[in-house]
Amino acid sequence: MSTRGKKQHLPSAKRPDGDPRRDGFIESGEVLTTNQGVAISDNQNSLKAAPRGPTLLEDFILREKITHFDHERIPERVVHARGSAAHGVFRPYASMAEYTKAGFLQDPAIETEVFVRFSTVAGGAGSADTARDVRGFAVKFYTAEGNFDLVGNNIPVFFIQDAIKFPDLIHSVKPEPHHGMPQAASAHDTFWDFASLLPESTHMLMWAMSDRAIPRSYRMMEGFGVHSFKFVNAEGKVHFVKFHWKPKLGTHSLLWDEAQQISGKDPDFHRRDLWEAIEAGAYPEFEFGVQLIPAADVQGFPIDLLDPTKLVPEELVPVTPIGRMVLNRNPTNFFAETEQVAFHPGHLVPGIDFTNDPLLQGRLHSYLDTQLIRLGGPNFHEIPVNQPRGCPFRNLQRDGYMRQRVDQGRVAYEPSSLDEGAPAQSPAGRGGFATFLEGVEGEKVRARPESFFDHYSQAALFWRSQSPIEKDHIVDAFGFELGKVQTRHVQQRMVENLQNVDGTLARRVSEQLGLNLGEPPAVQAKSPVETSPALSLLHDPVTSAASRKVAILVADGVDGDELALLKTALEKAGAVAKVVGVRGGQIATGNGDPIAVDHPLPTVASTLFDAVAVPGGAGHVNALRANPRSAFFVAESFRHLKGIYAATGATALLEDAGVVHGEGTTQDIPGVVVPASGGTTPKDIQAFIEVIAKHRAWDRLRKQTTAASA
Repeated sequence: MSTRGKKQHLPSAKRPDGDPRRDGFIESGEVLTTNQGVAISDNQNSLKAAPRGPTLLEDFILREKITHFDHERIPERVVHARGSAAHGVFRPYASMAEYTKAGFLQDPAIETEVFVRFSTVAGGAGSADTARDVRGFAVKFYTAEGNFDLVGNNIPVFFIQDAIKFPDLIHSVKPEPHHGMPQAASAHDTFWDFASLLPESTHMLMWAMSDRAIPRSYRMMEGFGVHSFKFVNAEGKVHFVKFHWKPKLGTHSLLWDEAQQISGKDPDFHRRDLWEAIEAGAYPEFEFGVQLIPAADVQGFPIDLLDPTKLVPEELVPVTPIGRMVLNRNPTNFFAETEQVAFHPGHLVPGIDFTNDPLLQGRLHSYLDTQLIRLGGPNFHEIPVNQPRGCPFRNLQRDGYMRQRVDQGRVAYEPSSLDEGAPAQSPAGRGGFATFLEGVEGEKVRARPESFFDHYSQAALFWRSQSPIEKDHIVDAFGFELGKVQTRHVQQRMVENLQNVDGTLARRVSEQLGLNLGEPPAVQAKSPVETSPALSLLHDPVTSAASRKVAILVADGVDGDELALLKTALEKAGAVAKVVGVRGGQIATGNGDPIAVDHPLPTVASTLFDAVAVPGGAGHVNALRANPRSAFFVAESFRHLKGIYAATGATALLEDAGVVHGEGTTQDIPGVVVPASGGTTPKDIQAFIEVIAKHRAWDRLRKQTTAASA
């Protein structure tokens, strides 16, 4: 139904009980109508044969309303069903004409609109954001030459080498068909049975079991095009290209325990984070980069660029930054835009072309076929979010489900001499997409090149490149996932496969599962580089307090001056400070001034914040100590290595939470800031901000580990 017309009062039969729904039209500014524009005088009752009689089939208002409601849910995506999106803009740093003739990469003065959708892969639309999973990172560029869709993930490689295996992969990771469990999880028998029998998945498994699979937010994860593409310049010169997105805020993750708790506390955690950041003006930014390999060098390159289970180490080919993307507007309507957007790796523009990557080639069919089913037919391109912008689009395609465009004239074919306005192909030399010409020879076969059979060298490279903390997390992730597997021989086979990656990794996982292993292979595949620091999240991290969420715990009697000083300094540093009170509404400072509470303590958890601060005030601290939730909030923050600030008078709450050294003091604990003087000073708060900027106090974990092993 729609609305039209001016504000007015419609007559209605007033009920004896004075039901406000029937007292008259509630003035909202417009009149409610059917989809055909007929004004509706009663939107509360269906048409019946007498008040207690049957509903009549002739009630066209009821039928239209219910029919539309019945069809409001389109089939969800088979993969990437749970997503969140934003509008934005992209601008290149300089002309890339040396490498590509793509128009949107030529002029740094020209801004290109984009629409970006982030997503999980395995779970349904109603699953939680923080599941251990690959994240989709799809960008639609609305260029002057047509739409270019860069459909990627937050992991640069994939599980399989050939698209013919994609249905098997997804069937294995989806809920098991006999009982429909588990949802949005790979920790079950069918997935690991499949993965343990498919060695090519090993490299991707290392990434999926790392902290990359549980990002802190969509704003803090990298994006990759996964496949190799081609850049083609105006002279026809070709470079193979790998696409990268690097977040301005750095790449950060959740802890696994944290991610599991957030799933219950706020299953919309990533979706809410993206939305609120944009609404607050903290626009997410990503730098667009490329790895370029001249086509002449591809044949002798040490890594097969057609293999989607391989990456190009940045030590071999550095990432060249070529532009910047800013997400600055939330969707107006989630369904119309985020749900109906249709990405397709076959949406290219002149200057960008495919390679013979067998997974990419299969996706060219799969994406289009999926959109035809999911969005009702061949005219999904007419949905506003999918329409090209800044360039005319006209063709001779006609009719079909949901056709919106009203085409003029009698000609729907080409060539034609009957209608001078009918579109025709672009003349030679006038632009338009032209596939790069390359020779192809050989027999028709179902086979893979020999270079595709190195399944372990890059998995081993990834393992060697991780910090000790990240290695511990990978071991624990394998232990958790395989520990959920009930079939013992699947566990055994998978851990034996890990011996091809690293003997220590396999041994540590086998110990968690109670398995016995033989000796690892005597000869292991070698990578062109020994380690690649860029593969570690903790290598040279971006440090910034921007958009970090800080919980300030308060109760009646809080020192209002300290609270104001904390809040002001945090917000000046770009952090988001939220007052978490022992109750909702307002609390009173020690001077009796009212302070608005953003969140009552029972409604939130420490896992939804990046740090916690406790201002001073004797009555306030005693009230917090009397509420067990307060100490638990601090203790959990401490366990998750988050920054903690406690005014001098608030250290008793930290001691209640167990935030002490063996000698019983809160001093000199990594990531814990306690003023040395009698009150909070700007210097103390700055020290806290520096802790927040590091994301986590990893030194606290190292110190605890050292103390435990001493």
